[in-house]
Amino acid sequence: MKGAITGYIDVAQLALYAFWFFFAGLILYLRREDKREGYPLQSDRSGSITVQGFPPVPSPKTFLLHDGTTVMAPRPQVPQAPIMARPAEAWAGSPLVPTGNPLVDAVGPASFANRSERPDLMADGATPRLVPLRADPEFFLAEEDPDPRGMTVFGADHRSAGKVTDAWVDRTEMIVRYLEVAVGNAVAARTVLVPMTMLKINAARHRIDVRAITAAQFADAPVTSLPDQVTLREEDRIMGYFGGGTLYATPARAEPVL
Repeated sequence: MKGAITGYIDVAQLALYAFWFFFAGLILYLRREDKREGYPLQSDRSGSITVQGFPPVPSPKTFLLHDGTTVMAPRPQVPQAPIMARPAEAWAGSPLVPTGNPLVDAVGPASFANRSERPDLMADGATPRLVPLRADPEFFLAEEDPDPRGMTVFGADHRSAGKVTDAWVDRTEMIVRYLEVAVGNAVAARTVLVPMTMLKINAARHRIDVRAITAAQFADAPVTSLPDQVTLREEDRIMGYFGGGTLYATPARAEPVL
């Protein structure tokens, strides 16, 4: 019978094959797209070796951001500073042993991304998202919550590191992101931002405990270039410093548990 192709062709089998080809193409496409950031990898053996795997890194594409700026991915990589650490053993993939202060040198968990030196912006593309309470009178701390301003901050060694001078709020999420802490003496006073995820407020004892780093290590914590603004890169640097302290704050933390 004319037109009765189903009598001669297994349509269901063809549909299955078509799905397999489509799914394989989708996986290939997604694997190429997720290599727009972070690839090619750096080889431990030689700087002339390109590590990108299969499929290879896609050709550059320009993306339009919500604030009107553009970014290209993949893009030329910024030359990286030498890693201030040495391999513990001779074999490839050996753990790294810091050669200096790993928190300051951004080694391991203290590392950070080379993000933009501009603040995170709100939907209008012009207003900084994170600001201290003193910079925006429309925001305040709820009366039923403890006010950390004026509380003493203690490090992992239970020593005093400084006092809280202000709280930095996220004007989009309506939450406190950082506490501003004044550390040092009157001659060399400086303020650092401590992530809220790295501290515990004890309202009854009027103190704040930061177990990530010791009191002395607050002196080397990253600071912001402007008093009422924090950039994306500075945020990453701050989080890396306190996050790295969970491994490197004391020698015992880098040792095995058992």
